[in-house]
Amino acid sequence: MSTLSERLHRGSASAPSQVDHARRLVADWQLLADLAFADLTLWVPLRTGAWWCVAQVRPLTAPTSQPEDLVGSEVHDTDADAEPFRLAHREGRPVTEGDPDWSGASPRRREVIPVRHDGVVVAVLAKDTNLAVTRSPSTLELTYLDIAADLCLMVSAGTFPPEKLLDGELTPRVGDGLVRLDAAGRAVYASPNALSAFRRLGVTGDLAGADLARVTRSAASDGVAGEAVAAAISAAVAGRFPDPTDVEGRSATLLVRALPLQAPGAEEGALVLVRDVTDLRSRDRALLTKDATIREIHHRVKNNLQTVAALLRLQARRMTEPAARAALEESVRRVASIAVVHETLAGSREDVVDVDGVLDQVLPMLGDLTSIGPAARTRRVGAFGELPAATATPLVMAVTELLHNAAEHAFPADGPPGSIELVAERDGDDLVVRVRDDGQGLPEGFDPALSDGLGLQIVRTLVTSELGGTLHTATPAQPPGPGRPGTEVVLDLPGAGRPRR
Repeated sequence: MSTLSERLHRGSASAPSQVDHARRLVADWQLLADLAFADLTLWVPLRTGAWWCVAQVRPLTAPTSQPEDLVGSEVHDTDADAEPFRLAHREGRPVTEGDPDWSGASPRRREVIPVRHDGVVVAVLAKDTNLAVTRSPSTLELTYLDIAADLCLMVSAGTFPPEKLLDGELTPRVGDGLVRLDAAGRAVYASPNALSAFRRLGVTGDLAGADLARVTRSAASDGVAGEAVAAAISAAVAGRFPDPTDVEGRSATLLVRALPLQAPGAEEGALVLVRDVTDLRSRDRALLTKDATIREIHHRVKNNLQTVAALLRLQARRMTEPAARAALEESVRRVASIAVVHETLAGSREDVVDVDGVLDQVLPMLGDLTSIGPAARTRRVGAFGELPAATATPLVMAVTELLHNAAEHAFPADGPPGSIELVAERDGDDLVVRVRDDGQGLPEGFDPALSDGLGLQIVRTLVTSELGGTLHTATPAQPPGPGRPGTEVVLDLPGAGRPRR
């Protein structure tokens, strides 16, 4: 399945700025389809002379006139349907077909609008209206059609859509509430849904003839937000495209989007769309509160783990038995590794961990806690990336154990310092971790699955039970340093980077 950008590149609109303009139009054209009560299709000319449909949208306010999927279809240069396309593209003006098309399930009338960008017509927009639907010429319908005509002229002139790509999921739709403003910023028409939304905001009386910026500012419970939304409305009346803005009133929160209506030869003004987002913003605040609570829990867990590590460190210093001291120091290292993970989670707004950042904090700790064997040079190769917290904690513990084992057992106490490499190889959600050294190698007949060492037992449990992976050892083909056979421990972790559900 090709993307819109790929389809646009196939046509003549292949310059990056032209592709971006067409993508912004498609992102924002549901507004135009709903106002015009019409289906919209975007067509680009091919180098063969044919016209290719690259996008399609149907109205939410009227029955469709194009039930079939037209994306990917072609209109050849010899077809009668191609004549309006050629004329609109060549002359740069909207073209309306004279007679309705009766060939489909319902009669339709087509208007072809040139899509202009930087003075160049890069595509054409076909607007198909279903003529089988009879509507009474209500004020709402006439206002919608009048605004749609202005927007079509702005598309033809290259002043619509705006240069900013908006979030289509959060943008107010025509049915949410619509207010038409004149050149002075006064409301000419407000849809019933818009009136209801402003009533919930705390506005009393009729909006007709009112200065909408002033009315909205006075109804806002927050003065700063009121000034921001009033400035946005005034900016649209002045011909600019402001960002959508929230305004909270007595019992509702409205998302307000204002855009200018400055079609050539038409009366200037602005269009204001409003959407009641009270419940949505309430959920957002609840999520923020929950997120802050979770991060506070991670912060407290980190502090508690650091306290436990400090107590174990104090206890280790009092130990006269070397084995007992070594066991406590290993416990300090393990607890400290988990604390670093929780410290990362406490500073993140997502339930993911930057494993590379955690390991870069853990690696220096190995030299401080390794009491046996010479110091080893440790480096990380490759990137682990961001992993779910449920995966990151056991992975960091397992890697720390392997690095500690290599630093403590790979090199003779009276030998030169060695080198240890931590290698991460990611393939999508799959992860392969290699810990290799240039030490003295494994003893003859050593089997990690049968080893009774505490460190390897911990690694086996974490890898198999927590991470669903496998563990094996080998002699590295290319050890980090020369002169010794070295050891390589490999963790195969399929799906380690996949979010847990």
